[in-house]
Amino acid sequence: MLRLPLQQNSGFIALLLGMSILIGCKSNSKKAEISETDFEKIENSEGKIQKLLVGSFAEGDDQGIYQLDFNTETGLLSNSHRVAIESKPGYLYLSKNGDMVYSSNGTKPGSVSAFQWNEEKTALERVANLPSIGDGACYVGASPEEHLVAAANYSSGNIVLYPLDDKGVILEEPQGIQHTGSGPHPNQKSAHAHCVQFSQNGKFLYAVDLGIDQILTYPINSENKLGKAEVGLQLDPGDGPRHLVFHPTQNMVFIINELSSTVVSATLDEETGVFTKIDKKSTLPDDYQEPNACADIHISNDGRFLYASNRGHNSIAVYSVSESGDLKLLNIEPVQGDWPRNFALSPDGNFLLVANQKSDNITVFEVDRQTGLLKYTGNQISLPQPVCLKF
Repeated sequence: MLRLPLQQNSGFIALLLGMSILIGCKSNSKKAEISETDFEKIENSEGKIQKLLVGSFAEGDDQGIYQLDFNTETGLLSNSHRVAIESKPGYLYLSKNGDMVYSSNGTKPGSVSAFQWNEEKTALERVANLPSIGDGACYVGASPEEHLVAAANYSSGNIVLYPLDDKGVILEEPQGIQHTGSGPHPNQKSAHAHCVQFSQNGKFLYAVDLGIDQILTYPINSENKLGKAEVGLQLDPGDGPRHLVFHPTQNMVFIINELSSTVVSATLDEETGVFTKIDKKSTLPDDYQEPNACADIHISNDGRFLYASNRGHNSIAVYSVSESGDLKLLNIEPVQGDWPRNFALSPDGNFLLVANQKSDNITVFEVDRQTGLLKYTGNQISLPQPVCLKF
């Protein structure tokens, strides 16, 4: 049975007092009892509980994938427990039906694992683990029909594509493609693939490479193989593109640049896989001179607001997005932690949760749906080296 802290349970206590008075007035009636089900109904009435999966870079006894309960009304996180043992599951993908979970494992050599929930839905059972044909696998994603999974290897600078069976299990050895090139920044001595995203029509795979300042567009043929890549978008020298997200309703994308601490908006022709740059804005205050490395990027469900994380400045930059894709910096919100490698918007868009890798905590912010601005709720939970959050 769930137990809420006393200060969060005043309404529950008042209800019990009222029930006890009512019971006491009926002295001749049969003795009344509050059942286990009654307690759960009362306690859960404060909000719907959603499950949150967390990938961790912790080692030893703490390594693996964790699950938490998230209260969509109060923003509280609770019931943290490990559901799978895995080495450096730095990024996760959850299937649309919730049955499968995939992890990119940032080991040397790297790998991709596929998990299924056990019958009780209490633990993830690994059903496949295949090499990523490279080192430092850092991203994994699935095609719109979920018949393909792709991964990016940061350290070795290559990408891989895996076919899946009708149950979502990885079938065979992947197709691997090596990137080549370099950039002007000290961290760009070679290619560093950091993100792979399938086009929303399933025709292309977009590979974001931090080391060569490019987004490469790979066509997917009828045999579910990757064809020859074209440069979908050339970023500025030293930008170091890391992740991209799609606009929810328009043919636009947004890219976060790790090395230049900037975000870029661009249009996207999904028939050709070609991007056209619209705008570019900094993620930092004008007077900030210390080291910083951008990490993650997400857009609100209505497409009006964009969020980007700063590691070093330890903040979330908030932007408004115009209908034409122009960006306006609204605020830069401290994350109440150290090294926000990843963050996630709750499915209803009312909260933003941040995985702070170096401070071992997940912090929760309320989202003002009208202004896009963030407000720290005071809610946080400790967890060893959280690096990926997925609802």
